[in-house]
Amino acid sequence: MKNLNIAVRSLFKKGRHNGMKIVSLSVGLSVALVLIAKIYFEQSYDTFYPDADRIYRLTESFVTADGSGDFPQVPGAVASGMKAEVPGIEEATRLTYIAGEGTTFKTPEKERYFADYILMADSNVFDVLQRPILLGNPREVLARPWYAMVSRSLAEKMGGIDAVNGIQITPDDMPGMKLTIGGVFEDIPENSHLRFDMLVSMNGMNEWSRTNWVGNDRYLSYVRLSPGVSPESLKPAIHEMTLRHIDQEEMQKTGVELDFFMKPMLEMHSGSSDVENMMMMLAVLAFALLFTAVMNYILIAISSIVNRTKEVAVHKSYGASEGNIYSMIMSETFVHMMISLLLAIFIIFLCQDVIEDLLGVSVANLLLSKGAWLLLMICAVVFLLTGYVPGFLFARIPVASAFRNFRESKRVWKLGLLFLQFIAAGLLVTLLMNVARQHQFMIHDDPGYAYDRLAYCNIAGLDSTNRSKVSQELMRIPEVEMVSTAYSLPLGNLSGNNVSLPGSEEQLFNVADQYWVGNGYLELMEIPVIEGRSFTENVAVSYEIMVNRAFVEKIQMYANWPDGPIGKQIFITGHDQGENVNAMSGGYYTICGVYENYRIGSLARLDDRPSVLFYSSTPLSIQLVKFNTLTAEAVDKVNNRLLEVMPDRNETLSIYSVDVVNLYRDSRKFRDQVLVGGIITLIISLIGLIGYTNDEINRRRKELAIRKVNGAESFDIIRIFLKDIMQIAIPAVLIGCVGSYFISDYWQEQFQEKVSLHPMVFIIGALSVWVIVAICVVYRTWKVANSNPVESLKSE
Repeated sequence: MKNLNIAVRSLFKKGRHNGMKIVSLSVGLSVALVLIAKIYFEQSYDTFYPDADRIYRLTESFVTADGSGDFPQVPGAVASGMKAEVPGIEEATRLTYIAGEGTTFKTPEKERYFADYILMADSNVFDVLQRPILLGNPREVLARPWYAMVSRSLAEKMGGIDAVNGIQITPDDMPGMKLTIGGVFEDIPENSHLRFDMLVSMNGMNEWSRTNWVGNDRYLSYVRLSPGVSPESLKPAIHEMTLRHIDQEEMQKTGVELDFFMKPMLEMHSGSSDVENMMMMLAVLAFALLFTAVMNYILIAISSIVNRTKEVAVHKSYGASEGNIYSMIMSETFVHMMISLLLAIFIIFLCQDVIEDLLGVSVANLLLSKGAWLLLMICAVVFLLTGYVPGFLFARIPVASAFRNFRESKRVWKLGLLFLQFIAAGLLVTLLMNVARQHQFMIHDDPGYAYDRLAYCNIAGLDSTNRSKVSQELMRIPEVEMVSTAYSLPLGNLSGNNVSLPGSEEQLFNVADQYWVGNGYLELMEIPVIEGRSFTENVAVSYEIMVNRAFVEKIQMYANWPDGPIGKQIFITGHDQGENVNAMSGGYYTICGVYENYRIGSLARLDDRPSVLFYSSTPLSIQLVKFNTLTAEAVDKVNNRLLEVMPDRNETLSIYSVDVVNLYRDSRKFRDQVLVGGIITLIISLIGLIGYTNDEINRRRKELAIRKVNGAESFDIIRIFLKDIMQIAIPAVLIGCVGSYFISDYWQEQFQEKVSLHPMVFIIGALSVWVIVAICVVYRTWKVANSNPVESLKSE
């Protein structure tokens, strides 16, 4: 306790540099602890579910002539079939999406709310994915067609948990669907791979969809195994179930092999390659920051040995043992650590909005969770390191130092610590440059279509007459150049369907199916037609199909079309012509044109399958608007016109180029994380550098004065310090650049197209760090280099 009192009283003692130590440590701790908490949070996904280790997601595996793969959704009958026929499965349930993020709906009172993700679910869904139920009985509510349960947060927005019971709502995009709220469940935590605000009874889905075994694989299916049962032990029973319910002869005709297996729910998020990549990068960033902060604290502590040598020696001469010295230094470190930790917590909560934007998680969920024990352990390790190393060096100061003019410099220790800090600075600065280059490349790369003057909005809730009216009204605006409609956009994830040739049931390969487009779509998107022609427009039923260049190249492996693809017929699963089939089409679609390849998805999640387009004369659910010049005023005019045409909806334009940038928001967030980490690491390193330079100036003041008396110029004095520092800064930064190269290469593996890791980037990054280091050294030595040597000698 005595040592703690002394440590507190010495906080502001001159020559201890306690302020620099505490500030640099607190800043480093604040960022590093947040990053470490984020890593733990990502690894904790779905652990809040009871018996989470026994819950598995059903996945289908398939083998076709085109290759093999896995798909995380299965047909409707699979989950219930497993529950009935596979011993060892305790419970099984299904969910399927019917609406996405930000889905708006209205009440009979015309009040409008929005929900993030609406799914249909079996009535036993909360038996498998257990959440506290605040209102209603899920087995009763979700057994009634078109009844729904909502989350606590959504219920509170609508007036309260009890107030929502019995309210009838209508989603804007599905005006014919009337849902009755019959229950409320506790919010799904942030660390869940499956989040939703509303569940609707699965009994509203048609029976065929819920009971089929092949195709229509839209269902997220989960099973809970009995205690002690492993997925491997169930494989024979699952295979036998598959043979019983799926006609293997029909599957052989189509050239498809199908099977089902289980994936642990705990790996649905943390086991993905994207998450593993992110965790590795965040770990590197957190380690570099924490390491730099700790090394800087030790460096400043060691630097104070110059001023505290006699103090420690006097303690020893009065009988203090090495253990007593250790205790004294550890007490000081403990006080500094507590202040730094409190300051770090203050910084974290002060910047919580920025942190939530960068990491996508609230500060409360990061710090106030089960991961708090890990953060405390990290702080304990930091405390031991920052206390042990200075304590070890202080304890070795000889007693004789009290009786002679002795100054301990520990120069080798200090240069070694600076060396490590410069490595971290060089690594993060060059890593930042590579991440920023890749991000800029992705958001400006040409996707193969024009979108710089493009905007769109959702008109799914309107009938065909009102959709046509929207297009007509928008074309009357002078700032609008063209309009069209589409079923889907190249930005998103597209459905997959299989290709067959006439006279064969074999399914050859899978395509990215964009379904239908309206009049002028290819012209509006500026997608070139490289062979044949575009669709014949304004026909009630179209039997034409357009394919991309990759499709033509792919189908040449299966079809002999020496005169090209134009006029050839193909069949696409999911596009059964039904009652519209005629003798001319025979159920097939005729290729009328070939368009140039363009990107579907993003460079981070590129869909490289061949793609197809169909035509519809009926306006589709996405309204596309191409401006003569995209300005805020023009967008406002269109939004106002949309409000006039759709007064009961709150639809506004989405700017396509903004959505393209948002495709790479994870990359942008990581860039900003590295930017913050790099700046803080560099600042902490420079604090250590300035502290070291000051100590060297004080220690060598007499030497420098004598050099000046003997004719040394100011530049000669500065050069002594520059040479001293640059001898470690140059190789340290180069080592950091080498590390940055390998880390950047690892990070870029997630992208299909990437910028080259050009040597000039590393050269510029290294030069930038060296120049900043040199400027700091010159700044700190300029005064002593130009001072009067007599004044320095008088003080000796």
